[in-house]
Amino acid sequence: MQEQLNHVKKRVKKALDKERWEHTKGVAYTACCLAMAHGADPDQAMLAGYLHDCAKCIPNDEKFSLCKKHKIQLTEVEQRNPYLIHAKLGAFLAAKEYGVEDEAICHAIRVHTTGAPEMSLLDKIVFIADYIEPARDKAKRLPEIRETAFRDLDEAMRMILFDTIHYLANGTKEIDPTTQETYDYYQRQQ
Repeated sequence: MQEQLNHVKKRVKKALDKERWEHTKGVAYTACCLAMAHGADPDQAMLAGYLHDCAKCIPNDEKFSLCKKHKIQLTEVEQRNPYLIHAKLGAFLAAKEYGVEDEAICHAIRVHTTGAPEMSLLDKIVFIADYIEPARDKAKRLPEIRETAFRDLDEAMRMILFDTIHYLANGTKEIDPTTQETYDYYQRQQ
């Protein structure tokens, strides 16, 4: 696994701009820490963290083209909001371009932006790590969410999803129905 991690790190670093690479490193290390805290595989979490945004810096027109070429189905919301596409495309690229055979890693990449009802432990770890990594500083409840993430992943999911939905509702970005479904699911788990 260490050899694969080193190989992926080098390739992903070249595919991302400097700011996205710094974020990606933060997500990988945060995912590793969360995995250790919650009994998941730290290497698996770190690999998913390094790859979660592997398609983020691809220009939007190229993202659409790659999705069409590889028959990656996009929802109407994704078509209207191209910033969401990198999750599905990234999962595809993780498997096809980076050689990841572990479907759990690819699934965690696929759902790291919108979430999904009934997420696996790895899914939750990557989703949360993306939100709380050290370079993030804009969310008002970030210190509280960071502390919660290391003791209760489901509660951290609820907090992040609540804040995300309210942020999107008060801004100009559309709320993906999957994000709302995910929030509703974790609300019911209380």
